[in-house]
Amino acid sequence: MISDLKAMKRLISIAEITIIVVAALIPVFTTLPYRINIFLSWEGAYRLMQGEMPYKDFGMPVGYMYWVIPAVFFKFFGAQLFTLIKAQAFINIIAGLSFRAIGRNLELPYGIRFTGVLVFVLSYSFSNYWPWYNHTVIMYELVALAMLTAYLKTTVLKRFGWIWLAGAGVFTFFSFFTKQDGGGLALLICIALLAYDLIQKKAWKPLAIYLTAFLATGLIIILPLLKYDFGYWFNHGQFPHSSRMSITDIIKEFLLQSQWIKFYLFLIAVLLIAIIRQWKSFWNDRPLVLFTLLSLGILAQAAIFQVTSYVPLDNNIFFHSFSVIYILYLIGLITKINFNQPKVIIITTLGILLTWSHIYFRYIERFLLKNNKEYTYEAHEGYNYATVVDRNTYMIELDTTEIPLSEWRVPNLKSFEKIMVPNSTADGIERFMNMDLVKNGKDLKVLNMTELTPLAAEVPFALETGSHYPLWFHKGVGMFERETNMFIQRIEDDYYDIVLYEYIPYLNNFYPYILREKLQEKYKLADRFVAPRKPTQHAWVEVYINPKHITDSTNNEVLENNE
Repeated sequence: MISDLKAMKRLISIAEITIIVVAALIPVFTTLPYRINIFLSWEGAYRLMQGEMPYKDFGMPVGYMYWVIPAVFFKFFGAQLFTLIKAQAFINIIAGLSFRAIGRNLELPYGIRFTGVLVFVLSYSFSNYWPWYNHTVIMYELVALAMLTAYLKTTVLKRFGWIWLAGAGVFTFFSFFTKQDGGGLALLICIALLAYDLIQKKAWKPLAIYLTAFLATGLIIILPLLKYDFGYWFNHGQFPHSSRMSITDIIKEFLLQSQWIKFYLFLIAVLLIAIIRQWKSFWNDRPLVLFTLLSLGILAQAAIFQVTSYVPLDNNIFFHSFSVIYILYLIGLITKINFNQPKVIIITTLGILLTWSHIYFRYIERFLLKNNKEYTYEAHEGYNYATVVDRNTYMIELDTTEIPLSEWRVPNLKSFEKIMVPNSTADGIERFMNMDLVKNGKDLKVLNMTELTPLAAEVPFALETGSHYPLWFHKGVGMFERETNMFIQRIEDDYYDIVLYEYIPYLNNFYPYILREKLQEKYKLADRFVAPRKPTQHAWVEVYINPKHITDSTNNEVLENNE
């Protein structure tokens, strides 16, 4: 019986690690469409790879820890967009293993832990195959929580227990220096866990070690940056930044939306009522209280994070995995269900696979359940309508700018290898690379305000540097009035040879419109092509040339591209 139990635990452990690793690596073996905002990941990593120092050579409103891992991968695999996929696979593996370690440290039944890993992979990791700081901030937090719970599962500060506490403090700061909101909330969760530990054990040393490690890491990283305008760039709600922390918005989003968060809170409240008979006995149940504080803290973080970091819409779904395992844990305490029994593991696994079937079904549908229906169409006022009306055809897409993936391809550039863009975007990139000015120009001064940042490595042209220079050009986020005025003046002074500007009319000044107006006044529009955006393609990359470079051949080239 004991050997069977050990074999089952070993099998579950192997299954957990396999699921985490395989799900993370699947995107590495595919060709993927370009994803919006990935341009920022590329340029930050590219600059770090070249040895530039954040805040000295470029400014940004967040910390630089998000770009560290992609920059290391650029060093080993090259500065390609697809290298970011490889970096994210590594991030997903670390995040998955950290979540698994938290379950082990909380000494959950391995059947519940396996269910949690499955939920984590399906709901969170599998969809995040592109790196983004709103995901990386949670990865660092999970590493910190794994280290903290490794200490908390002991009852005293053993000889090497301080290492786990110090490590938790270091990675919590890494989380904060990736994104202030997520990292700040991670800090509060860790402090809450250690505060309970302090009250129960009446020992202040663990909390002191953790906070010392957090603050020391911050001082080591930030002090060298203070002379480089760090206070201007790093966003803590000061001018010219605007704070995203709005109690009204948080309450509104929670009450009007957040169905899953509210549903989990309801279930947790009902189950705790059934469990807590005496407050004192509950308070002294160390594993239960720690798990309760962690789970409720994660739900609170998700409710706030969805408001302060609202892009993408589902960046807070890490709460599902914590809520599921906590609810199952409470159910186990009430019903005495043995979640380690093979039949229970099978049932919970099937339940999770059914609940999250929308994550993987699109791949099954794509390869195994293809729709073989063929429709004929007839035109009416510029739109094509199917002659048969059914659930697949009763609505039509009126956005005529949408480009189906069948009309996407990989540009013939090293940095875009295995990354598809719309055919018209690829054509525009190739026209740009074949322009006489691009092919024959030397030491070109280029301002690239588009999502095609890898062109810096392809032309190539030197990226501008300086503590005054923004890493990206999103108005009110990555650049402000000071930077806008600088670019206006440079355009006025004919500083740039070429300016690439991405016009996205459905976004509010994503790239400041005033710069486009100045370009239209001072420079010559040489080309215009679709921007690599999906789902909507109602956005364009515009190529502007300094008039001093306009010759008869250039003018003919411009006229041909704009016909």
